[in-house]
Parts: sequence; C-alpha cells; structure tokens
Amino acid sequence: MRIRLAVILLAVLPAGCTSLFFQPHRVLVHTPDQLGLAYRETRFRTEDGLELYGWFLPAKGSPLGTILHLHGNAENISTHFAGVAWMPARGFNVFVFDYRGYGASEGQPDLEGAQKDIDAAMRTLLARGDVDKDRIAVYGQSLGGALAVYNVARSPFRDRIRALVIESTFSGYVEIAREKFADHWFTWPFQWIPLLTVDDRFSPLPVIKTISPIPLLILHGDRDATVPVHHGRELYDAALEPKQLWIVPGAGHIQAMRETAQRDRLVEYLRAALDDHHSAARSISR
Repeated sequence: MRIRLAVILLAVLPAGCTSLFFQPHRVLVHTPDQLGLAYRETRFRTEDGLELYGWFLPAKGSPLGTILHLHGNAENISTHFAGVAWMPARGFNVFVFDYRGYGASEGQPDLEGAQKDIDAAMRTLLARGDVDKDRIAVYGQSLGGALAVYNVARSPFRDRIRALVIESTFSGYVEIAREKFADHWFTWPFQWIPLLTVDDRFSPLPVIKTISPIPLLILHGDRDATVPVHHGRELYDAALEPKQLWIVPGAGHIQAMRETAQRDRLVEYLRAALDDHHSAARSISR
C-alpha cells in the first residue's frame, strides 16, 4: 500500500495530490442487516445542495448516547461500518454516512466539501426526535479522524459535542504524504513534492488545541504501518486538557477496538464523558 500510494502520487504531480487522499467506491457491498443490525436509511442535503446517504443504527435498549462516525479514505460505509457495528449492542446509536462522492452520496470528494458534509450530518442528527441532543460524540478513524479534528474545532454545533474520539489519525496531510514518499527508495528523492501539491489547510495538528474543553481521546495501535504511532503522539502533545492517549499494543491501522477489553474501556470513557456533561447541565439548569 505504501509503495503504491507513493508511485501514484508521483504520477499525478501535474494535477496535485490532495485528491488522492480520497479513494471512493460507489457500490455498497454490505448492509448492517447482514450482521443482524437494525438500520434506517437516511438521505440528507448539504448547504451546497448535495444529497448524502447514510445509515442510522439504533441502540439496543435505552440509548446511552449517539455516535457520529467518520470513516477512512477508501471505499464507503458498507466496508467501514463494521468498525462500529459493536456499539449499538453496547447502548449507542450510531450514525454512519458517506462523504460526497462515496457510495450513494452525490458529488465529488474534496477536503472543503467534506467539512460541509460533516456539518450536514450533525444537523441531521440534531433534527432527529430519537436522539438526545445533549449526548452526542464524534468518532473519526484514519482520514475521518483528521476531518473530525478540523470540524469539531470550528463546528457551529460544537456546543452539542460531548466527546471526540480519533483513531489512527495522521497529524497533517503534507506530513503523511511526505512519509509515504520516504518509505521507498524509488520515491525517496521526491519528498519535496507534497510541499507543492498537497493542501494542508485542513490538517488537524494546527487546530487540535482548540478542541478543548471538549474531552479528546486519541487511539493508536503501536503496529500501525499506515499511519505510524508518532502521529498520535504529536496530536496528543499539541492538544490541551482534557485529553487522553491510548496506545494499543499489537494493534495495526484502525484496529485499536478489535478486542473486547478495549471496547469495554471505550464504553466507560464515553459513558463518563456524556454523564459528566449531563450532570453539569442539570446543575446549571437548577
């Protein structure tokens, strides 16, 4: 994967490289019911008029809260929802959706448009009658984590976001592209290319400090060969409290939650973050 990405980046130098962070597929190959999950198809529009497509997975039993999930750069929700498919059984509603140009969502993907897509998804969640508007967390994986940091830092809905969880997230678009060039002898001499061709305006590192006071949890596997663990450490060091960094031994790219023990730990983290705000809100309202 690392060699392939670097070669592709080099080949498309004249056109710029930022678009290569998006590798969408149009065909939905799996649906939640194949894993025994109830789901509701959701179509909604962005502020610039595109129709996006997603799935709302209701919690089993009384919901502890709602998770807005932002997936990685390749394929679409039909191959990414499995990463959060365990959460409804643990008491969380989950809303997964495709960015513009992915799956059944209209348009073509780009970084600025993805921010509009996330805003539209949050607006859609807040309009639902079956969602507690004071118990919403955002969970972004890989590219989705980078998109999430930038979005939550500047979101018009940030007063509704009670926690941000990011997993296997890179610190910057130029930095991860440069590293991919450096991974192979063939592209090593061309590490300067991303400096000229990659749009770094939406990178998470410069804005992550503004996530505070929203609780931030950074997850990273110590065997992540796609986004090395030093990216997670860099993001943690740049963030302000409240923040936590969980480095999961033996976990690869977006594999931090593969074990039951880690899932239990995340559930407790989210429960505490949502409950803490709820308690504070009740105190203020008295």
